[in-house]
Amino acid sequence: MTIREIMKYIESEYEVINGTSCQICGGEYFADELEIAIVDGLPYDICSCICSNCGYEKIFEFNAPFVDNKDIRKVRKKLN
Repeated sequence: MTIREIMKYIESEYEVINGTSCQICGGEYFADELEIAIVDGLPYDICSCICSNCGYEKIFEFNAPFVDNKDIRKVRKKLN
């Protein structure tokens, strides 16, 4: 996947977040924290968001096909 394709993919994630209203007050979410996680052997982009009105927290999970599992394993080995 090229950098341009990766950026378009991530941009689409933000479109989903920006298009989702808070289930408590109807406010807008903003991204607070981003991380990559492996769930059942597949990479995911995990985005923790907070409502700008009421502070309600919501986690969005997106497939991350642009992440190479081998690279993540290498980083984990270095950390351990």
